[in-house]
Amino acid sequence: MHEPSLIQRFASRDARVAVLGLGTVGLPLARAFCDAGFRVLGYDTDAERVARLARGENPLTYLNHGVLEAMLTGGRFEATGDPERLREADALVLCVPTPLDAARQPDLSHVEAAAETVARALRPGQLVVLESTTWPGTTREVVLPRLAARGLALGTDYFLAYAPEREDPGREGVTTRQIPRLVGGLDAASTRVALALYAAALDDVRAVSSVEVAEAAKLFENTFRAVNIALVNELKLVLDRLGVDVWEVVEAAATKPFGFMKFTPGPGMGGHCIPVDPFYLAWAARRAGVDTRFVELAGEINRRMPEYVVERALAALAERGVTPPHARVLVMGLAYKANVDSLHEAPAIRMLELLHAAGARCRYADPWVPRAPEACEPWLEEPEALALDVETLAGFDAVVLATDHAAFDYALVAEHARLVVDTRNAFAHLLAGDSRYVRA
Repeated sequence: MHEPSLIQRFASRDARVAVLGLGTVGLPLARAFCDAGFRVLGYDTDAERVARLARGENPLTYLNHGVLEAMLTGGRFEATGDPERLREADALVLCVPTPLDAARQPDLSHVEAAAETVARALRPGQLVVLESTTWPGTTREVVLPRLAARGLALGTDYFLAYAPEREDPGREGVTTRQIPRLVGGLDAASTRVALALYAAALDDVRAVSSVEVAEAAKLFENTFRAVNIALVNELKLVLDRLGVDVWEVVEAAATKPFGFMKFTPGPGMGGHCIPVDPFYLAWAARRAGVDTRFVELAGEINRRMPEYVVERALAALAERGVTPPHARVLVMGLAYKANVDSLHEAPAIRMLELLHAAGARCRYADPWVPRAPEACEPWLEEPEALALDVETLAGFDAVVLATDHAAFDYALVAEHARLVVDTRNAFAHLLAGDSRYVRA
C-alpha cells in the first residue's frame, strides 16, 4: 500500500513536492515547503515566469527580499515548464487561477488544464491536492474524472484532496506556515495523506469531513468578507446623506468586545478572491435551484462604489468651478490594495475609466506599478506612473486616493494638493475640517 509510505516520506521530508502555478498562491506555498525541508519542483506554463525564477528574479515584489535566492541557493527549489517532470513528485499541488468569464460565470479552464496535465503524469504513489478557490463539487466532478481515466485506484494507488489557499498578498507579520489550513480528501485515506503533507510544513492543519466542506468553507470565508464590506459601503452612502462620519461610527462600534467585527469602507473590492468568490457560490446555488439574493446584492453594492467615488470627486470639482472637460485628476494608487503590485479587479482602474468618460484628463501615481496595463492607456494622458512631488501636485485640480500605499508622502499631498478625495480615511488626521478635503 502507498499510504503508509507516503505518510512516512512526508513526515521525514524525504518526499518531493510539485507546485503547479507559481503566482500569488503557488510561490509562497513553494517557499513554505522549502523552508520545511522538502525538495520542491515549481511548474508553470508561463515560460517567461519560469525563466525569471530560474535566474533568481522574484515576480512577487511584496515577498521578502532574498526569499527566492535562499530557495535556489539551498538547492531545494527548481522551476520548470516540462510537464513530464511532474512524475518525479510525490505530491502535486494545483495553485492555478479560477477567474470569472465575460459573463461573470466560473471559469475553470485553468483547473481543467492543470488536472489534465497531472493526469498524464500520474503514477502510483502520488497525492494530488487542489488549492484553487472554487465551487463545492469541483474536486469530485472536475478533477477526479480526469485522474480516474488513468485506471488507477483512488485511495490505494493515488490520493486526491482539497486544501483551500489562504494567502493575503502584502500582509506583514504572518507567513504561509502560520496561517491555519483546512484539508478534505475524496476518501479517508486521501484525507490522512494530505493531512500528513501539510502538517509537515504548516503549524496548524485541520481535517474536515469532505472535499465539499473544505471547498464551501473557502467560499464562505470570502463571501463573508464581501457581504460585510458591502454592508459598510452601503452604510457609508447612507451616513454621508445624513451628515454623519462613517469612519467615526465604525470606530465607535468596534469598541464593543463581542458580537461585532470591524470592516471599513472603501472604493470597491479588488483582488483575486473577494470580487470573484461570491459569484462561484451564487453559480453553484443557481445550479442547485437556490437563489442567493443577499450575496448577489453585496456584489452589486461593491461594484457600484467606484461610481460613487467619481460622482463625489466631480461634484467637489464643480463646487470649485472646475467642469469635467477642464479637470485634471491624479489617482493615487492603481493596485487593488496597499503595498502590492497586483491590479486584479482594482477599483482604481474603473475610476479612471469613469473619469475619462466624464471628460477629465487623468494620470496616476503608484510606486508599485510603474506603468499602467495596456487596457488602461485610453483613459490616461500617459501610461507611466508619476512621482508625487510639489511640481506634480501643482498640475492637478484633484487628487483621488484609491490605494493607501505606505510609501506615499501623505503630508506632502495634504500640503500642496488643491483638492483631496479620500476613499481610505488616510488624510483625516491631516486635513479634517479643511475645505480642500472630501471623503468618499
